[in-house]
Amino acid sequence: MTMEMPLSFRHFDELHPWIDRQHLLECISAVVETADVMTFTFRSDKPSWFRYLPGQFVTLELPVGEEPVMRTYTLSSSPSRPLSVAVTVKAQPGSVGTRWMFENLKPGMRLKALGPLGDFSFVRHPGEKYLFISAGSGVTPMMSMTRWMVDCAPDTDVTFISCARRPEDLLFRSELEVLARQMPRLNLGFLVEGHEARDGWHGLRGRIDATKLPLLAPDFLERTVFCCGPEPFMRGVREMLKGAGFEMARYHEESFQPAAAPAAEELAVRAGPAAGAPAEAVRVSFTMSGKDVAAVPGQTILQTARANGVRIGAACEGGICGTCRVMKVAGDVEMNHNGGILDDEIEEGYILACCSRPLGDVQIEA
Repeated sequence: MTMEMPLSFRHFDELHPWIDRQHLLECISAVVETADVMTFTFRSDKPSWFRYLPGQFVTLELPVGEEPVMRTYTLSSSPSRPLSVAVTVKAQPGSVGTRWMFENLKPGMRLKALGPLGDFSFVRHPGEKYLFISAGSGVTPMMSMTRWMVDCAPDTDVTFISCARRPEDLLFRSELEVLARQMPRLNLGFLVEGHEARDGWHGLRGRIDATKLPLLAPDFLERTVFCCGPEPFMRGVREMLKGAGFEMARYHEESFQPAAAPAAEELAVRAGPAAGAPAEAVRVSFTMSGKDVAAVPGQTILQTARANGVRIGAACEGGICGTCRVMKVAGDVEMNHNGGILDDEIEEGYILACCSRPLGDVQIEA
């Protein structure tokens, strides 16, 4: 009696890399981690594999209402297991996109996605030994990097500190304890702000500070640090490390906070000759929308599009996530991005609308 292979089975060498301009993500599982955290796992809608760096992110287009919303999430999965990707997301108070995922995203559903992108990876910032510091769902890029190390470099020296409000909020705690048995130089430190007697918690309590850090990582001054969590948490870690004399060139953090809008004075400077911008008004032609409009001096392509009813998807608006990538058909722009676009994409003619300002008349495929 012979056994047939599943129709979905393909040998790895029969597959091509996933391409965000050609493929969709198909949800294959939705797992509840805590009351407000879920992990969604995806495969490609076409036979393919995922190529990315541990710690990178994707931006998902979520069909929340009449206009979809774009949300950026770090991949918690590892590229050492490249036939699927996963995001572990937390629904914050007032969440729109993430709450939609909790209530609606089921196996079999397909989503558009951009990426993977991002520089928050030990591959881009290598060190002899590492210190991972995270809070809440900020643990996800650390899990991606640690899972890769367990599979591919289990002798890596990592101290992994995970902070949460309560013991039950420590994401992936059980898995990390298993991984530590497979990775001899993975040292774990868990820190919670509070607990109840029934929790049976015997670890450290409180917030990470200059007293607790040396207890959890005595040699932290010698390590390359990766930090991810809410902005107040990361700010506290930065200040603590600076106060301890840490070499901040070895400190790296992940944040998807939108860039602050430039002040009027800054826009005026950018629009002047010193910034290379033309003194006369320039025009931006959006070829797909059929609109040819005057650009306000100093405004980005994205701002010009919004002011004239042209839809360009955007998430971080800081040149990080790559969501607003559009093709520049003609003309020149000044683009100051933060890693959200690849060099070969720039060579093809793509720009990030959120951080590109026209230096003359331009044509944009939007």
